[in-house]
Order: sequence, then structure tokens, then C-alpha cells
Amino acid sequence: MNPLSLDSYIAISSILFVIGFFGVLLRKNTLVLYMCLELMLLASTLALVAFSRFHGTLDGSVFVFFILTIAAAEVAVGLAIIVALFRRRQTVQVEELNALKH
Repeated sequence: MNPLSLDSYIAISSILFVIGFFGVLLRKNTLVLYMCLELMLLASTLALVAFSRFHGTLDGSVFVFFILTIAAAEVAVGLAIIVALFRRRQTVQVEELNALKH
């Protein structure tokens, strides 16, 4: 069984990042927008792990642990903000959340 090459991992990471990027640009729902941001973050961690594995160091893996720790806190805060916005405005559509004071 042949292991995947570094180019394969980088291609998969790039495709995931581009899907997340276009999701952020094109979607209007805040939950979907948030999931696309998380997809971009995970695509970058995949690239870090791939580089770390193919260079034989643990530097990328150590960065991934820090990134995932920060991402967990980000998810908790981000979802709390989205729930608070939904409770206040009764919508999760980005166009309707354009004013800071209602």
C-alpha cells in the first residue's frame, strides 16, 4: 500500500480551504458561515500536520494542538454569540444582522 505524497495532502488541504473560503463569501446564514470558517481552520491544520510528517519533525503537530485548543474556545464563544443574536433578532441571516443597535 502506497502512502499518500505531500502533494496529495496539500491538494486536499487546498481544496478544503477553497471550499471554506467560497462558503464564507457566498453563504448568508451565520451558522453555515461559521462552519466554513472552521473548515478553513482545519484545512490549515491538515497542511501543518502534513509538512510536519514529511519533514520528520514535531513542530507542525505542536502547532496543531495549540490551534485546536484555541478553536475549541472559539467555537464556544462563536456559538454563544450566534445564539444571543438569534434570541435578540429571531434570525440567523447575515443581511438582517447589519445594524449594531436595533
